[in-house]
Amino acid sequence: MTTLNRLPGHRKSKPSLKQAVSGALLSLALSTSALAASIEAQEVAATTSSNVSSEFVFKYLVAEVAGQRGDLNLASNLFLDLAKSSRDARLAERSAKVAVSANNTQVATQAVSLWADLDPQSIEAQQANTQILVASGRLQEAKPYLEKLLAKEDTRANGFLFLNTLLARQPDKNAVLDLVKDLAKPYPQLPEAHFTLGQTALTAGNNELAQKELNIAEKLRPGWEMNALLQGQVLYSLSPNATLKFYREFLTKYPDANEVRLSMARLLVNEKRFAEAKPVFVKLVKSSNNNPEILVVVGLLSFQAGELPEAEGYFQQALKADFKDPEQVYLYLGQVAEKQKNDAQAVDYYNKVKPGERYLEAKISIANLTARTKGVDAGIESLNNLADVTNEQQTIIAQAQANMLTQAKRNQEAYDLLDKAISTLPSNAEIIYDFAMAAERVGKVDVSERELRKVIQIKPDFAQAYNALGYSLADRNQKLDEANKLIETALFLSPNDHYILDSMGWVKYRQGKLDQAADYLQRAYSTQSDPEIAAHLGEVLWKQGKRTEAQQTWEDALRAFPDNEVLINTTKKFKP
Repeated sequence: MTTLNRLPGHRKSKPSLKQAVSGALLSLALSTSALAASIEAQEVAATTSSNVSSEFVFKYLVAEVAGQRGDLNLASNLFLDLAKSSRDARLAERSAKVAVSANNTQVATQAVSLWADLDPQSIEAQQANTQILVASGRLQEAKPYLEKLLAKEDTRANGFLFLNTLLARQPDKNAVLDLVKDLAKPYPQLPEAHFTLGQTALTAGNNELAQKELNIAEKLRPGWEMNALLQGQVLYSLSPNATLKFYREFLTKYPDANEVRLSMARLLVNEKRFAEAKPVFVKLVKSSNNNPEILVVVGLLSFQAGELPEAEGYFQQALKADFKDPEQVYLYLGQVAEKQKNDAQAVDYYNKVKPGERYLEAKISIANLTARTKGVDAGIESLNNLADVTNEQQTIIAQAQANMLTQAKRNQEAYDLLDKAISTLPSNAEIIYDFAMAAERVGKVDVSERELRKVIQIKPDFAQAYNALGYSLADRNQKLDEANKLIETALFLSPNDHYILDSMGWVKYRQGKLDQAADYLQRAYSTQSDPEIAAHLGEVLWKQGKRTEAQQTWEDALRAFPDNEVLINTTKKFKP
């Protein structure tokens, strides 16, 4: 199931001058003929305080021709010289725009500053000067220009909202915070000023000030969703529950605040609280006039809850509402049909996926269904017949075929297939991981350990590789300190994964730390009622002397999973 995840930020490279200055400065239209340039030069010269001279016209013409020929550095320097001698704002503007196009920071800075001085009424000049000063990190020099821009009452609110975008790339967040404090001080009754100060404080890591300023903004402008969303971000640093509590209280007061409702729904999904997320999304469906993206999410949540007819209905509605990726919906509908044991309909949905991005996924789904109904060999053969597959796609096919063999307990064949496939893409972390798992199933523990260490080297953020290696060591009661560190790393990379929580509980059990083991295993089992987790939890409870509770855990799991070998063997081992 696809979920909405909070993504980590990434460090951006230092912007070029072109990126830092607004796009308005980049739209320079040079004259297309020497005659036009000559006429314009004479008009400019005639309206300046300097005398019209042949030297002025000649220099202007040279600047124009240089610009037309692509020598923007020469053109910008000449226009700057003319602007300085004539004190004409138009020439300073021309120099600034040409210099920006040439990414010539030195000339652009001088020209923009001169342009702003010569035409103090030009908002464009003031903005350009401010942007260049900020882009070069000269915040105190930019401050008077920012104060001047914010002084205009009709644009003040939007000006404050733009500040965070303007200042976002500054590395010294505390210097930015000090600047915004000074800029906001004259406007204590303006909610946008408090909002911007709160956002800047959050960026600088001052959550206490951020919350204080956002609370003031809320009092000045009750029900402002943008402010509420930022308050949710601040509270998230305390705990997800604090954010959810705030969102619920806000929605009680302002039930039409759908941006806040959507943010709450996403957070619930991220926290794997699917049952709570679903009614929130259902409300969003009703208020969004059947938004297809939201319909798909509600369909997925219904599928997760086992409400298959309801899931199918939402997916069908999404198709009728022109969901942007209908073939993804066909895959979901195929999965729903399989769960309902309607194999013919599932194949029909999978066959609706045309050659392209999702085609192979559809064919693998059909192959898995074929393997289940007609035998593994038939499923494998259906994938062998696919034409025009790349090396990477062939690797995916091999993984799917190996999985079919593993499901049929034909472990040696799965190992041999992956051993052959791995030579095609020797640096593919996913297939090496599958090969390592296959090696362990056939008793080649040394091969499995070697390959898992290779995966970690190739892909250091592969949480499952750390987990598999750590669990394997713990299960064999070997290198327990290393196993603990490996699983800690896995848990750091994927904090709520029930399999990793189970592994951590198991290594703690091997280390004799029964209370810690039970805690991790209880957390894992409450997240996912997996039979192997139940086996582990029961064993730890038994060792703690809680035999009645252990037996109850095993019995409940056996009713749901009567054929699970790990669970059966564990209960036999501790049978009174």
